[in-house]
Amino acid sequence: MNKNVWKYYGIALLAVVLDQALKLWVYFHMKMGVLGQMKILGNWLKLFYTLNPGMAFGIQFGFAYDKILLTVIRVIATVFIMRYIWRLSRQEQAPKWLLWGWALVLGGAAGNGIDSILYGKLLGNAPFGAPITWFYGQVIDMLYIDIWSGRLATWIPWFGGNFVTCLPIFNLADVAILAGVGLVVIASKKPYPQVEPEVPDLEDIAQ
Repeated sequence: MNKNVWKYYGIALLAVVLDQALKLWVYFHMKMGVLGQMKILGNWLKLFYTLNPGMAFGIQFGFAYDKILLTVIRVIATVFIMRYIWRLSRQEQAPKWLLWGWALVLGGAAGNGIDSILYGKLLGNAPFGAPITWFYGQVIDMLYIDIWSGRLATWIPWFGGNFVTCLPIFNLADVAILAGVGLVVIASKKPYPQVEPEVPDLEDIAQ
């Protein structure tokens, strides 16, 4: 049993718990959009309840079943990251910051994955026209650094009249992923000897 790995799974779990706690608080206590925004640090950092139907920055694939595909990708990515952390933790010389980084990425991926899998059904926040069922949930975003926001002039093609923000609104899962990727990049710049764990010989076991 690889006991060391549970510490990093615990870090990922903590990231998920904090992310989901804030998302559910926002869902139950805030109104969506501009009228419901709350100031945290003056006019610079706010809580701004919105829903993200796609990936980071609202990117979507643009076809009928793109939401299900995105949710499945999140699930597969989460499983692969869990498996990678398990293998990496068995290498005694693996940098701790590398494991911390992947643990945060895992927590962030799982946090947004929960929204995608459950919230279409449990919170009824599936995109307009999509079925109110599992795997169709939108991700809850709420952290907003308000450098500039406003409504575009109506004469602007395609986007005219829409309310836009200078920076994308994000959540704690996104913060965990960004911080985790940063740690992974920093830790990966320092090479270390990768030694596969020894596997006992079957003949030795038989003896």
